[in-house]
Amino acid sequence: MEINDVTATIVDSAYKIHTEIGPGLFESVYEVVLADMLTDRGLFVQRQVAIPIRIGTKVYDEGFRADLIVDHRVIVEIKSIDHLARVHKKQVLTYLKLSGLPVGLLINFGGDLLKGNIERLVTPTPKP
Repeated sequence: MEINDVTATIVDSAYKIHTEIGPGLFESVYEVVLADMLTDRGLFVQRQVAIPIRIGTKVYDEGFRADLIVDHRVIVEIKSIDHLARVHKKQVLTYLKLSGLPVGLLINFGGDLLKGNIERLVTPTPKP
């Protein structure tokens, strides 16, 4: 499955979840339901994956935990808040940089609508 198909499947699943149960639950609830739905749709899903941080010659084994890693290619960061802020996008971009994964989805289940609460982000390309 192409990466665009993977992200489309994730977004479609998020819409189905939000339509059925709506906003107001903890992030952990949306995480487990989304992971289960994606698994049912044939994708490989890992939850709460520790991603190390490398600074200089040191490696910190638990720099952060990715909510979901889907198909070994997409980080999914789940929020359940009123509005996304710029810092949430920066968070996902940093996760992509540190993990080496190409694409991230920031999904906020906290809004009344899911439209406008999903951001697709790609690994920043280094400037020459």
